[in-house]
Parts: sequence; C-alpha cells; structure tokens
Amino acid sequence: MHVHAPPTTAPNILLVDDDAGLREQIGGYLRQHGFVVHLAEDAAAMDPILRAEPIRLVILDVMMPGEDGLSACRRLADADGPPVIIMSAMGDEIDRIIGLELGADDYLAKPCSPRELLARIRSVLRRGEDRGDRGKSGYAFEFAGYRLDVVRRQLLAPSGETVLLTEGEFSLLTAFLEQPGRILARDELIEHAKGGDAEIYDRAIDVQVSRLRRKLGSGDESDIIRTMRGSGYMFTAKVRRP
Repeated sequence: MHVHAPPTTAPNILLVDDDAGLREQIGGYLRQHGFVVHLAEDAAAMDPILRAEPIRLVILDVMMPGEDGLSACRRLADADGPPVIIMSAMGDEIDRIIGLELGADDYLAKPCSPRELLARIRSVLRRGEDRGDRGKSGYAFEFAGYRLDVVRRQLLAPSGETVLLTEGEFSLLTAFLEQPGRILARDELIEHAKGGDAEIYDRAIDVQVSRLRRKLGSGDESDIIRTMRGSGYMFTAKVRRP
C-alpha cells in the first residue's frame, strides 16, 4: 500500500505491522520527513511490495499473524534483501540479540517514539550511502583467500561462492579490513556496524562479530578476528588491496 508518495528520489521504506493505527501513525510521520512509505499488514503482503518497489529499508514487527517478523527477517537476510529494523514489544536484551543473530540491522523496543525510529532509519541508510561513496573509488580487499568487492558489496569465499552480508556485517568487515592488525574497541566498531544514532551496548557488537566469524568460517577466536580481552577485537589476517 502506497499513499501520497513524495518525489521518486526519496528513499522507499516498507513498514510491516498488523496494527493498522500504528502503521498510519508511523507512515504519516515518515512521509512528513521525506520518505516514500509502503505499508503491509503482514509478511505475506510484504513480498509483492518488495518485488514491485525499490525498497531501501524494511521495518518489521515481530508478533504478526502468519509468518512472524523474525522468520521474515531471516528470509530477507538469506536473500540479500534490504536492511531490516525490527520493532517488537519484546524489548529484553536476549530478544534484541536474537534479532541481530537473524540478520537485523537494528532493533527497537515498542513503544518507541517516531522520532527515535527516524534516527535509526537515517543511521542505517547513511551506512549504505557511506558504503556507496567508498565503492566509487573502486577498491577491493583480499584476505585469507577471500575477496571483498566494495562496489558490489560482494564477498567471495576461497571456493568462489558468494557470502551474503547484512549492512551491519559489511560495515564491520570493512572497518576491520581498513585497519588490520590494530585493536578496535567496541565503541569504534559500534560506530561502523550500527551508526552513531543507534543505541550502544557491547553485547550487540559481540553478536555481530560472532556472526561475521561464522560467515568467514572462523569460529576459533585465534583465527582472523581475534578477541582482545578487555580491549576489543583485532583482524589478524594479512590484507591486500589489488
């Protein structure tokens, strides 16, 4: 559902929530701030909109009839879909961690203010724009048999297979590759992986790093991304820019 769209250059946002009143409230607020807003009442209604529109970001409720938001988030991450912000009445840290594990780029507990949601949206979109600006220079990274193409945001494994990365994982990996052999504190990594407007908590970065390690086939903390107790993390592989 698409209502009174701003100019086509505005970012397209998809809000998926079974609460009609909340959809209209948030949708109206985001339209006032320059976004094209598409609304869906559940995951089934989300899919045709994703196929038809150039969606830049999806906001997903967790508790919905049919497919729940966490399942939809995992599906979008597996398909290298647009970044996802999860909104949920389940605001405990463990629920946030589960959302991040499944590929969400950010997580907001309900009730949240539209202003805070707007800040999170801008933060996630800004990371994507920063990535695009870096990509204009055409550089790439090679490490441990992997190749990261910054222009395409494509990570190729030594086998030649593509490793799918979320926005947060891409930003985190780029931070490591730009400063190999240097200890990066969690606060520094938070700025890369979640953005300055996002809520800061160390456990979220630990989850992001753990997820990135698994995608790099490196579950051992002594391998590639090393945990520096009390300090942060260090990328240990030799990095080359071809």
